[in-house]
Amino acid sequence: MPLALLALAIGAFGIGTTEFVIAGLLPEVAATFDTSVPTAGLLISGYALGVAIGAPLITAATTRLPRKAVLLGLMGLFIAGNLVSAVAPTYAVMLVGRILAALCHGAFFGIGSVVAASVVAPERRAQAIALMFTGLTLANVLGVPLGTLLGQHLGWRSTFWVVTGLGVVAFLGIAALVPHQPGSTAGLRGELAAFRRPGLWLAFAMTALGYGGVFATFTFVAPMMTEVAGFSDGAITPLLVVFGVGLVLGNLFGGRLADRGLMPALHRIFAGLLVVAVVFAFTAHSQVGSIVTLFAFGFAGFATVPPLQSLVLRHAPGAPMLASAGNIAAFNLGNALGAWLAGLAISAGLGYTSPNWVAATMVAAALGVAAVASRLERRDTTAAAGAPAGAAA
Repeated sequence: MPLALLALAIGAFGIGTTEFVIAGLLPEVAATFDTSVPTAGLLISGYALGVAIGAPLITAATTRLPRKAVLLGLMGLFIAGNLVSAVAPTYAVMLVGRILAALCHGAFFGIGSVVAASVVAPERRAQAIALMFTGLTLANVLGVPLGTLLGQHLGWRSTFWVVTGLGVVAFLGIAALVPHQPGSTAGLRGELAAFRRPGLWLAFAMTALGYGGVFATFTFVAPMMTEVAGFSDGAITPLLVVFGVGLVLGNLFGGRLADRGLMPALHRIFAGLLVVAVVFAFTAHSQVGSIVTLFAFGFAGFATVPPLQSLVLRHAPGAPMLASAGNIAAFNLGNALGAWLAGLAISAGLGYTSPNWVAATMVAAALGVAAVASRLERRDTTAAAGAPAGAAA
């Protein structure tokens, strides 16, 4: 494994920890600021919106700058945002800190995906992207459960102090291990040209809908497992480990499957995720069943990431940076939408299992978009194959 991928995984670990750890601490944060759990869930939606805004804007502004320097600047922003969250005296200030940290997220993963894909052979690009995102999934196995445990015993602020330290470690890792790479030679105009392709927008739609479904359930997984399945608050940490192991294995599986056939991989993964989301609505009432389904949900949910990111890079071969960052924005727009819709379902009195039905609906829509994208690709392939004969005639 190239050392650059290790450095990117370190950064992904820090970012993943701060993105996901809040889900396990929502009850504690809500109690501190005297607000409801659904309202506290807006800290997740706010973060996701920060990613969606920051990803294209920051990437567009730094297109021609050396990629390593940009990555270091983004980690500096990440450190500052988590520091604000750690000392926030009010809910509003914490929301600002979350958004500030989120601004670096999309650009980091967008640029990082391009760097990861550039240091390996073309036939291993999806696996390289998966290795970078392994840091994000390991954050769910190690960072999130340990951060949740720390927050439950020493207060949620202690978790954000540790996350700030993780940002410093990630900064040093990138400085030491990522080689110098120049910025995009296509420039902003060249990067924007890729957005004229319908296939790219369909890829964004698949990302927003599919991963939005994952976050619809994940945002409220802690209250679902305690209020519906009957687990104690102390069980949330090991349950998040189960979910995180599913993420790690699903991420690696998705990378391998995508390198064998990109669109078939997406069809299969979305179909599996849809089934798991529906099943979860029923198994949430059983402790054993909920544990098994939680693992399966993590596996199927993160198996979507490498193929979706690879699909975007395939639609923007000459100018990948802004398109890649745009897909990270789509991930987080979906996250915000999924969390918001799930919160509405809970607030409407539909219970803590209702986010699973929101998830199933969003994933079904993603599967429909994937079918449209496949037909479009087949049409374009057929047209390209017939062009020389038509020209000769």
